Amino acid sequence: MNIIKTMNPLLLSLALATCATATWAAQEAPFSNPVEVQLIRNATVKIDFAGTTFLVDPMLAAKSAWPGFEGTYRSELRNPLVELPFSVDDVLNSVEAVVVTHTHLDHWDDAAQKLIPKNLPVFVQNEADAKTIRDQGFKDVRVLSDSTTFNGVTMKKTGGQHGTDLLYANDVLAESLGQAMGVVFSAPESKTVYVAGDTVWRPEVSAVLEQEKPEVVILNTGTALLTGYEVHPIIMGKQDTRQAYESAPQADIVAVHMDAVNHMSLSRKELREFVNEQKIQDRVLVPEDGESMKF
Repeated sequence: MNIIKTMNPLLLSLALATCATATWAAQEAPFSNPVEVQLIRNATVKIDFAGTTFLVDPMLAAKSAWPGFEGTYRSELRNPLVELPFSVDDVLNSVEAVVVTHTHLDHWDDAAQKLIPKNLPVFVQNEADAKTIRDQGFKDVRVLSDSTTFNGVTMKKTGGQHGTDLLYANDVLAESLGQAMGVVFSAPESKTVYVAGDTVWRPEVSAVLEQEKPEVVILNTGTALLTGYEVHPIIMGKQDTRQAYESAPQADIVAVHMDAVNHMSLSRKELREFVNEQKIQDRVLVPEDGESMKF
């Protein structure tokens, strides 16, 4: 403090400017590698992260390729509800690894199984899913752990639950819903990305946000519903989007998994209206199919 007091005004201003620049540089330096997230369709996202391109939960079928999910909201509609925004070749271009959070058809469909090169690494949640995908002809299937490294990227499997406790108290529903994981991507000089996966808001989700402090959070927010259980969604929705916004003040929230399969009851239009009403649009993004975002 005494040194600053004895500086002439010019030197003092230069010193303060240098200090401010150094502080800004220290804040910016850790994120010198930009992250690009592209929504393909539904929960299918392409993530360019620390020099590696990951494809998450590929659903690659043409519009109306298979029936609606029995026992779910609007099951009379055929899936997918919309076409891919561009060709499968464009989707798969530059992809170096695939992440399958679980093997439900809207996250790993027959078209993906057929069209994705069998030698690409595929990361899954457990040995049961690994066996399923190996039996489909894939040669390099790996089970994620608390710390799995690929091309310098650390991937961490995270927990959740594909529905409320009431649904999982029913053995038949619990077996149908099964298990699903989330994934945290981290690397030096890159923002941390958290893909929550097919889960409702759970203590596991809160723990990831608190402990990992991701700068980018991708949420499946279509409020998917089972017939007869309309107050018990099996993935997140409007209020969960707001909760993520409040729980992760450092993060941009990317909302996906809407407008593409029959049992989604929340549309992008409705979520955008909610986001604007709540005045949280500064950090909540609701992209269109094919839209890319850089962070």
